Amino acid sequence: MRPVFGEYYKVQDPAKLKRLVEMIDGETWVGLDIDVKGDIYEGLLQKNAEDIKGGAGQYFTPRPLIKAMVAVIQPKPKETICDPACGTGGFFLSAHDYISHNYQIDKEQKKFLRFKTFKGKDIVDGVVRLCVMNLFLHGVGGDDVPIECGDSLISDPGDRFEIVMTNPPFGKKSSITIINGEGKASKDSLTYEREDFWATTSNKQLNFLQHVKTLLKINGRCAIVVPDNVLFEGGAGETVRRKLLHECDVHTLLRLPTGVFYAQGVKANVLFFDRKPASEKPWTEKLWIYDLRTNMHFTLKENPLKFEDLKDFIKCYNPKKRHERKESERFRAFSYDDLIQRDKVSLDIFWLKDESLEDSENLPAPEVLAQDIAENLEAALEQFNSIYGDLGS
Repeated sequence: MRPVFGEYYKVQDPAKLKRLVEMIDGETWVGLDIDVKGDIYEGLLQKNAEDIKGGAGQYFTPRPLIKAMVAVIQPKPKETICDPACGTGGFFLSAHDYISHNYQIDKEQKKFLRFKTFKGKDIVDGVVRLCVMNLFLHGVGGDDVPIECGDSLISDPGDRFEIVMTNPPFGKKSSITIINGEGKASKDSLTYEREDFWATTSNKQLNFLQHVKTLLKINGRCAIVVPDNVLFEGGAGETVRRKLLHECDVHTLLRLPTGVFYAQGVKANVLFFDRKPASEKPWTEKLWIYDLRTNMHFTLKENPLKFEDLKDFIKCYNPKKRHERKESERFRAFSYDDLIQRDKVSLDIFWLKDESLEDSENLPAPEVLAQDIAENLEAALEQFNSIYGDLGS
């Protein structure tokens, strides 16, 4: 028996195999509601993602986080939505669900929602197949598949969208594998020479940030997951942040806790910004930062991130009246002038006291501390490997 994910499973007991076949054969699969079939498939994808070593974890963004991002972006009927690193299609399905349940859409809008709203791309062909099936089982798409397989960063596709929501793959460097005459493989840093980019770099995350800016229509809205290095890295990182703050309205940053993603060793954030027309005056006036990381501890299995954990962020974001926000313990505003004067224009900003560092009685559980140490060591090792690769080249 071979499921979608490519692993073989054997049933040793003939009686159990017979019972399993009878159970499957007894179901009227064609008659199942499309939401039920879609939910079953989503459950399979999530279960596979939990298998960190061999599963699709690196392509699977936690659904509570996606739901919260969609809740503050608030997609509308007939708006186009792009994800240039779409994985299994989580952002598309959450946006589809939001539009379907928050608006009374007519026949024309339903047709647009199914066939013209979404456009995605992923570099792994197997993941593209998973995404296409996921969308199909949720009633999205038709003969013309809205998902492509390929490297999104290669060039400007020319298409522009009202909304971009994405969680690009973790990993700092873009590289290609080269096989020499002796059959030995080596990796070479890959940079993208694009006129629409502010800086040329092999940093994959910075390239995706520049790419999504290109994909947006004027006044288009973006929500992108980025690791911490995008917030503080010098060189190309500083150039990209200066340009982004000037040419876009970079209005919100959500600092995510550790233990949220299936890919370990990464500290991540969600950056929200709107693309604006050319202007001599910077478009960013205030960056509001919500700290969901300090003194917050989550794990993938025992204490996973839930949608309820993000409700205070959604309330503080105040999507319907964004310009009437109020500061709170975890939500602070920083002016453009304050940001631009920081060393390397760093957006890596904290203000809450980490209780675990100050009071031994408030230390997290040993397994939480062990996980944090492991993640920090993995992140440090990745940075050292990157430096080693640069020195070697």
